[in-house]
Amino acid sequence: MSYDGVGQRPAGVRGSIDGRLCRGERPAATHPQTAGGRSRHVKRALVFLGASALAVPLLAGCGEDDEAGTPLAPQDIALVARDKVADGGTLKWAVDAVPETLNTFQADADAGTSRVAQAVLPSMFRLDAAGRPVPNPAYLESAKVIETEPRQVVLYKLNQQAVWTDGREIGAADFVAQWRALSGKNSAFWTARNAGYDRIAKIERGANDLQVRVTFSRPYADWKSLFSPLYPKDVMGTPDAFNDGARRKLKVTAGPFKVAKVDTAKKDVVLTRNPRWWGKPAKLNEIVLHAVSRDKRAAALADGSVDLAEVDSADAQRIGLASREKGTGTPLQGAGGRTSAKKLRDWALAHGFDSDQVHAGKNKLRKAITRYLEQQQALRDVEVRKSLEPAYTQLALNGSTGPLADERVRRAVARALDRVELARLVLTPLGLPAVPVGSHLALSGQAAYADASGAIGAQDAKEAQALLADAGWVRGGPLKEQKKPEKAAGPERSAEDVSNGGKDGEYVVGEDDDEKGRDDGPGDAGSQAGGGSHGGPDGDGKGKHHESAGDQHEHPDQHLVREGKHGGAPGAYAPQGTAAPAAAPAGPLAKDGKPLALRFVLPSGSGSQTLNSVAERISAMLEQVGIRTTITKVSDESYFKDHIAAGDYDLALYSWPSSAFPATDARPIYAKPVAAADGSVNVEQNYTRVGTDQVDQLFDQAGTTLDEDEARSLIRKADARIWAAAGSIPLYQRPQLVGVRKNVVNAGAFGFGTPVYEDMGFLKKGAKVSPSPAT
Repeated sequence: MSYDGVGQRPAGVRGSIDGRLCRGERPAATHPQTAGGRSRHVKRALVFLGASALAVPLLAGCGEDDEAGTPLAPQDIALVARDKVADGGTLKWAVDAVPETLNTFQADADAGTSRVAQAVLPSMFRLDAAGRPVPNPAYLESAKVIETEPRQVVLYKLNQQAVWTDGREIGAADFVAQWRALSGKNSAFWTARNAGYDRIAKIERGANDLQVRVTFSRPYADWKSLFSPLYPKDVMGTPDAFNDGARRKLKVTAGPFKVAKVDTAKKDVVLTRNPRWWGKPAKLNEIVLHAVSRDKRAAALADGSVDLAEVDSADAQRIGLASREKGTGTPLQGAGGRTSAKKLRDWALAHGFDSDQVHAGKNKLRKAITRYLEQQQALRDVEVRKSLEPAYTQLALNGSTGPLADERVRRAVARALDRVELARLVLTPLGLPAVPVGSHLALSGQAAYADASGAIGAQDAKEAQALLADAGWVRGGPLKEQKKPEKAAGPERSAEDVSNGGKDGEYVVGEDDDEKGRDDGPGDAGSQAGGGSHGGPDGDGKGKHHESAGDQHEHPDQHLVREGKHGGAPGAYAPQGTAAPAAAPAGPLAKDGKPLALRFVLPSGSGSQTLNSVAERISAMLEQVGIRTTITKVSDESYFKDHIAAGDYDLALYSWPSSAFPATDARPIYAKPVAAADGSVNVEQNYTRVGTDQVDQLFDQAGTTLDEDEARSLIRKADARIWAAAGSIPLYQRPQLVGVRKNVVNAGAFGFGTPVYEDMGFLKKGAKVSPSPAT
């Protein structure tokens, strides 16, 4: 899961078929630990919904006539032919951190691990621009199912030129070593996942050394996900080599690049050309993956310390502004060579300076503005390439307790949402197509995609109110005095930690509309739903309930893609604290003396503006049908570990990556929670705690059929039932914004596709790039 201002993504993202982030891990509480402290649990997919029995009419529109369509936005990588790419050079590519391990099958693997694996290791299959697996000709001549009875047998025919950097041919011994390490049968291997490998019965040499026969103990539909990446037997052959041998070095590789060094002091991973590479030679001499925090990437692009970096929408806007600016206009050139402090502050505010910079002394502010202008001049050589990330942001509804345990209330929440409006809120200011996501299990263009949102229905406030009434929630009912709940996990934040006008903490959306002019009482939704002390005035100057949640230690899975680090496009969103429309209900709904009030948990990081805006817009929509929301801000470190995974929320926003193999990767996200012998409940990665036997059965069937059409049909049926249960509501595909030096080609916003590292480089002098296709 992650959040970067457009939706937090849950723990468990892991290297997929091509090393791209993919679904894959259970919450920390379910991880058995080794004596060394590293997890050796089975990582599988992420977690989300299920659904109760679904009436046949709800499946209408989800049949075989549906088409997967095409990706909503194409790749934007300045694609050119190899003969237009200069030979040589070093590409400096920003990553979030130096990887803790270079083994993608370990629990602490992250996005940097995946980048390295893509560039230096074999993958039998890679993803095309539509997110579909295709054979990788650098390693495979062919791979196909050659037998189904009595058992499934897959025959791999390897490229006869494919060799490891030590000169040994890639062959069956490597396949066997990886299978044994990841099968789950030997707990000495500290693996993070074993999906698919646990279904293999045996691996043997085929007719010659270039053929590998894999026999499965039971059918496995997603066999194309296996052996991508493939590590040498030197890494997979023993527990010691697997656990510790590939954490900071990879001596033997087989890609267009090899690992030269991992320099933790300089925060670099240096990849150099592989002299034994048999394919088209890499254009670049080196790729340096350099760790740069999200808030420093615009400066890094300006000073040349990186050439390519994913950026947030605020930095994307700044880069775009630099390209459009003309002349040398500056606020530092006032009458007589002087500029008033007020004019400097006004200019700084208009250009996105933070509060500390704006209110610094005049001399410090002048220096900050000078530095900003110098960076803007340098950023004229940078452009933003944009697409849509293979991931979507969704609203999660905790169905384990409280009002949302009733499916009718969850469905009412879903029917209250205008998903088109929410998609436009985030994507339209970025110039990306604002189309709501129609599936939990695939994205537009992927083979399994079909819009099954008709199973829940479009926005309809009257239908939402009818569902609430049927669930017993009525307006004007008597309210009992409510006890104030315990505060969110962690110590209360100090005043200096509160940002955004004091909004960090907790407040009741829409409360001021109904409670003006009177003190809190038993009928006040704020005290009943969220509790806590009164904080300072909100952004609109009105007193609202605030309760801060404190810092916790970072969740061990650092491979969360942290959406909270990304900002929103300035001016694109409703002001913080925007009241619900005038048509909102006059009073709260109540049942059994309790108001219908939900706790909406969000991260409080400085980069979570977009999440905040989306949450406030959702809250206003819910207010219109009589559902009050109390927004609770918690620290970024605490958000997932102490709230999402622990089930301490009613509503939350976070993201899941899509997968080319939903039958395998999505099942743990929607699996029905199972009670353990000790009384605990194993939710795998189903953080909404909503699931059914029916959905589980559909996943199981999809995972064992070898008929691809049947598998797609089963996945689409499962998705329709997931929609009907309303445990989570997909909202929009996440934007992918990449700042790139203008002369860098064949790199940028890759969308679904696997990067082709050997083709990346710098444009030859005199060559031109064709315009990118319109999005």
